[in-house]
Amino acid sequence: MEIFKEMNKYGHEQIVFARDEKVGLNAIIAIHNTNLGPALGGSRFWNYGTEQEALFDVLRLSRGMTLKSAAAGLKLGGGKAVIIGDPQKLKSKEFFHSYGKFINSLGGKYYTAEDVNISALDISQINEVTKYVSGTPEVSGDPSPFTARGVYMAMKAGAKVKFGSDSLDGKTIVVQGIGSVGYKLCALLQKEGAKLKVYNTSPAKMEKAINEFGATGITAQDVITTECDIFAPCAMGAVLNINNIKTLKCQIVAGAANNVLTDSSTGNALDKMGILYLPDYIINSGGVINCGMEITDGFYDVNVINKKVDEIYDTTLKIISLANEKRISTSKAADEYAEGIVNSFKK
Repeated sequence: MEIFKEMNKYGHEQIVFARDEKVGLNAIIAIHNTNLGPALGGSRFWNYGTEQEALFDVLRLSRGMTLKSAAAGLKLGGGKAVIIGDPQKLKSKEFFHSYGKFINSLGGKYYTAEDVNISALDISQINEVTKYVSGTPEVSGDPSPFTARGVYMAMKAGAKVKFGSDSLDGKTIVVQGIGSVGYKLCALLQKEGAKLKVYNTSPAKMEKAINEFGATGITAQDVITTECDIFAPCAMGAVLNINNIKTLKCQIVAGAANNVLTDSSTGNALDKMGILYLPDYIINSGGVINCGMEITDGFYDVNVINKKVDEIYDTTLKIISLANEKRISTSKAADEYAEGIVNSFKK
């Protein structure tokens, strides 16, 4: 991968490579855009197969954070960090202190928060050496309930457009990934009367969802092809591509995962198929709103946060309306909407 060529392609401002041999730290921090304010984005701890995979992931994720913050109405830019390695083997206080020092060296240009395989305890340990952290247990805490709430509200908005009512009662929803967000989303959906079909790489988590929510378990091979009203990818990204979407048997795609589509052509193809795609960074922004308002407002009020998260319902309708008006895909409409906000604040 030609790094500067990729930075130019996505419009990145800065990439930092962090390494500490003593603790086994290898991380990449990507700052995409700071037009609206300091970059906010979680730290993802993942055992990537190659460094190229990690770089590709952090570039896409950080750009998505810029668009997510802008669309959510936050005065924040976009960034992301990926830590390369096995979290089960590498995690320690010394490890996160070392990582926190790298974040601190950026002088507030980048704030981090929880992401895949990063816990509230990990965030607390990072916070011991840098103040450029959000989502600490002492303040806003776990962002996953807000992410789940935002996706739930967006689903209701999508249902209103596609089915004529925003009720999810009786709707069959496939949830791929039952981690922190996916589990809480299942709870909200089950409470409204949705019929759940679930898959997770962990059999124990699947069994828990089956027992607690009356869900039906499905196999990895059946996730995309299972008949349902809504498909909700809530695990890792790049779930849908131009080829496998031909096997979808749903009317709406709406999930908490980042970068659900491999490229823009997939979004265009979904539109032509008549499947309503609710852009991931529009609908999964609840967690960012939770962490972001802690930074920008300087105080924390859960009622204010929930009210802001519920506005994702209206933003989703706005994106669908824009797509219909311009006769473009919802993924393109979301990009135009968010990029318009970012570009209006060019330095």
